[in-house]
Amino acid sequence: MVPHLITALTGPINELEQRILESMPAIERWFRLEWMEHTPPFYTSVDVRNAGFKLAPVDTNLFPGGFNNLTEEMLPLAVQAAMAAIEKICPEAKNLLLIPEKHTRNTFYLTNVQRLVQIFHQAGLNVRLGSLDETVTEPTQLVLPDGSTLTVEPLVRTKRRLGLKDFDPCTILLNNDLSAGLPQVLDNLHEQYLLPPLHAGWAVRRKSNHFQAYEEVAKKFAKLLGMDPWLINPMFAKCGQVNFADGTNIDCLQSNADALLNKIRRKYKEYGIQEKPFVIVKADAGTYGMGIMTVRDAKDLAELNRKTRNKMSVIKDGQEVSEVIIQEGVPTYERINEAVAEPVVYMLDRYVVGGFYRVHAERGIDENLNAPGASFVPLAFAESNQLPKAGARPGASAPNRFYMYGVIARLAMLAASYELEATDPDAETYE
Repeated sequence: MVPHLITALTGPINELEQRILESMPAIERWFRLEWMEHTPPFYTSVDVRNAGFKLAPVDTNLFPGGFNNLTEEMLPLAVQAAMAAIEKICPEAKNLLLIPEKHTRNTFYLTNVQRLVQIFHQAGLNVRLGSLDETVTEPTQLVLPDGSTLTVEPLVRTKRRLGLKDFDPCTILLNNDLSAGLPQVLDNLHEQYLLPPLHAGWAVRRKSNHFQAYEEVAKKFAKLLGMDPWLINPMFAKCGQVNFADGTNIDCLQSNADALLNKIRRKYKEYGIQEKPFVIVKADAGTYGMGIMTVRDAKDLAELNRKTRNKMSVIKDGQEVSEVIIQEGVPTYERINEAVAEPVVYMLDRYVVGGFYRVHAERGIDENLNAPGASFVPLAFAESNQLPKAGARPGASAPNRFYMYGVIARLAMLAASYELEATDPDAETYE
């Protein structure tokens, strides 16, 4: 199942697919050398948009919450990748403490937690769940849609370690993106591995830092392949102090959006693209598809209605938005059963372990698909995403198309690695 691309502009992407397949040994060697210098994030998911003329990541999540959308066929890959990751970090690891999000009534999310428990259990670890929710004062059972249960327990903090009653883990895995801030209970845990590190949480992390790092990675990769980095890199700008509630500094947003739209227009002209460019304005921190809007004309920003201003001013956990990133809009021309779709690629350690399509029947090609009403269709990874088929016509083979998505997703993961190194508060400085 190669998704249907409803555009005549598939030329550059099919060309890119061919170039990536022909350069596969060089690409894999390049990644290998990069991973000798940099540490991949523990797990990552990347939203990729395919415009036919451009293929680029638009979001990189370091606390992926959709492992339940991966098919059973993908599990062995995930378990092997988990084993490799643990072996590298703490080979003698026996106990793993998994800390999920607080909104533990969301059954889709709970099924994701259940899948994570399954992966790490099969990788050879005792896994238990600890909650950051202070109202959880005793082991609490949560019922899943299939009738099975998960037990979350209150965290027990000693001076230097974090665990549960009668459970001392060597590794703590966060599946909570820390949008609400850095919990005190996770401070100063120097004796245990905390994955991902605290500065990967949205209390600290910024999308603009990530896409700055991605620009660097895209330039290196484009040089390797002898191509224009714009074909895989969404341009962006940022505004640091916007107040949507009272309209302060909307002019900063307007001028940056206007400048970015002009840059995109020049690129479209260079490539003979007949589309109308657009930009996406979104909170510089945070996830769950909140605080996002599509802008086709910078003048529109001067006349935002109250509803849009309210929508843009607050994101997950009630956090107020003051910093925004303005990102080049990459339309998605992929369709599944006539609904707009975008691939989401999942990685554990440095390995692609699977993915799915995020599909939304009520959204357009230039809108955010991570919104209520989205559904998920597994990617055709049954034939193994890591083994492309030699000789297949570009755009005709599912393994080849997904290999290309995996390459773009790994570039975003490498950028996340650069980003985490650059923002590490405990990094050693060498004079």
